[in-house]
Amino acid sequence: MKSDNPRILVVDDEVFNLQFLTDLLIADHHISTAKDGLKALQLAASLLPDLVILDVVMPGMDGYEVIRALKADKTTRHIPVIFLTSLDNAQDEEKGLSLGALDYISKPFHPAIVMARVNNILELVQHRKLLEKIALIDGLTGIPNRRAYDDRLRDEWQRACRSGEPFSLAFVDVDFFKSYNDTYGHAAGDLALRKVAQTLSRMLKRSSDFVARYGGEEFAFIFPSISFQNAQTFATQACREIQGLALEHKASTAENVITISVGGATTVPARNHHLGAFTKHVDMMLYQAKEARNRAVWSFFQEK
Repeated sequence: MKSDNPRILVVDDEVFNLQFLTDLLIADHHISTAKDGLKALQLAASLLPDLVILDVVMPGMDGYEVIRALKADKTTRHIPVIFLTSLDNAQDEEKGLSLGALDYISKPFHPAIVMARVNNILELVQHRKLLEKIALIDGLTGIPNRRAYDDRLRDEWQRACRSGEPFSLAFVDVDFFKSYNDTYGHAAGDLALRKVAQTLSRMLKRSSDFVARYGGEEFAFIFPSISFQNAQTFATQACREIQGLALEHKASTAENVITISVGGATTVPARNHHLGAFTKHVDMMLYQAKEARNRAVWSFFQEK
């Protein structure tokens, strides 16, 4: 089975139904099962499946209560739900749909109908994921865009505030880029930005490290749980890597090739610290770097 096959959570209190649906779907899907509503909510939160197939009538927490809880939690509200039911009542179906279910599968099961409805929903899921991915990718450079940066920065900052681990942020500016466009043309400028973005992205070694196009000729790095020294070293190396591309820039007063300036800082945030104050400080570091060009300026930030 492929690792990227969709994951389905099947919830039913009857073992026969769980086994039937598992056997039917296991060839092309990762299947997890739960026999009660509480376990279903726990698995949904930890696994974040692509689809939940949920029995309506269960002892204790029934399917309606489970879907209410799923939709009330921001981490699981996006997961589509198909209800399993032996109920043959338009009001029951309307109730489920109004709570957020996308479809119904009636008992006793008809394998072809189950497969068709599951596949229809999963196609919608894949389409939605593709649209979400496209919305977070910069069209020119192919790396994450400003929206992705904003989301990642917020999440990583909150995580660092909870963990008390160091957190580093850097802003990057391509030196004298306006004069580059004026000299070589915007098509050449677009190509240069793509090469810079690809180089910065290739430098990332940890899955938690992140680079995005911040806007125009500006980029941003996010480094969770990294020491001051390692972050500073990375920023300095980034300057060397871009200069090493040897992209001619005769209009630059820094070098005769494209270079970057990097301003960054490391902090150990706490819950009462403000992200805005930290990003403002990082922006000041970039300003200092741009005064000299083709260098990285790094500092440790301690909120007062």
